[in-house]
Amino acid sequence: MIMKIGDKVRFLSEIGGGRVAGFQGKDIVLVEDEDGFQVPMQLSEVVVIGDENYDTQHVVEVKQQKKKAEIKEPEPADKPITFHAMPEERKGGEQLSAYLAFVPIDVKELMNTRFETYFINDSNYYMRFTYLSSESNSWHLRATAEVEPNTKLYIEEFGREILNELERITIQILPYKREKNFLLKPAVDVQMRIDAVKFYKLHTFQENDFFEQPALIYTLIENDKPMKPLFVNAQQLKENMFHKSSEKAERPLISPARKEGGPLVVDLHADEILETTSGMNASDILNYQLDVFRKTLQEHAKKKGTKIVFIHGKGEGVLRQALINDLRYRFKTYTYQDASFQEYGYGATQVTIR
Repeated sequence: MIMKIGDKVRFLSEIGGGRVAGFQGKDIVLVEDEDGFQVPMQLSEVVVIGDENYDTQHVVEVKQQKKKAEIKEPEPADKPITFHAMPEERKGGEQLSAYLAFVPIDVKELMNTRFETYFINDSNYYMRFTYLSSESNSWHLRATAEVEPNTKLYIEEFGREILNELERITIQILPYKREKNFLLKPAVDVQMRIDAVKFYKLHTFQENDFFEQPALIYTLIENDKPMKPLFVNAQQLKENMFHKSSEKAERPLISPARKEGGPLVVDLHADEILETTSGMNASDILNYQLDVFRKTLQEHAKKKGTKIVFIHGKGEGVLRQALINDLRYRFKTYTYQDASFQEYGYGATQVTIR
């Protein structure tokens, strides 16, 4: 077929084509594409299209070319990171150490601030932990998570309104390592009492190695040695309260059973209401004793006529004076007097609910 200007043609050796716009010598044909560009081609590389499918086919081919041009391999920096580096181990980290930390959000406004709870893993082991609080005779799961080696993990934020929920807590820890052999460590089960009074005292929040701000930190396990429980169960408390050693003989034993019509007896001695005074100064202990005193009166506020004997001991009279001060200003309607010396010895005050 003789090729002339205006003919529809396509290329043989590559995709594309157009209309013949002219000729250069005997062997070169100028092919104009749909954008108006003229492409010189060897005459032998061009063939005339005589059917009506040319336009449709040509448009499809052009679209395919453009689509291929638009599809690019993502740049290396744009690809998602799938590699996760293993945590670095440190010298001395083969012994388990873990802590529970309470951090005031604004330590300068201690009376109004909220607090954050953290689990601190100061070892080369991964730790899977559960954090539980006591509810009557059962337990409530507050958090469970895996903590990488030498890392601290945020657990929750709370206000003082839930401090009573945190009075008794348990932390259970399962230590292990990933993708390498390791020495087996026993699981850790630590129970403790969180003293609400400490959250009102600035000095209980200390400078530490884990936070930039002061924190109240409880040891769960340190150098493979779990801390001893800071509370015992009710049966153990009874046994401790009513079977003291002979060194306390000067203080009369109080029967656990309340006599019919007799007063309720509450012993405020620190070793009776606290399983340990470790980390507490005299002011902390006094505030805790006052807290027990106030809660007892509040719990019996609706029981008019109830008599409660508080044993506070003689000592320097500081606790007794603090109780009397509370009775004068906080519980003005209640009456009080020295309790029976024959039954309770020196250092006991009887309060009557009015």
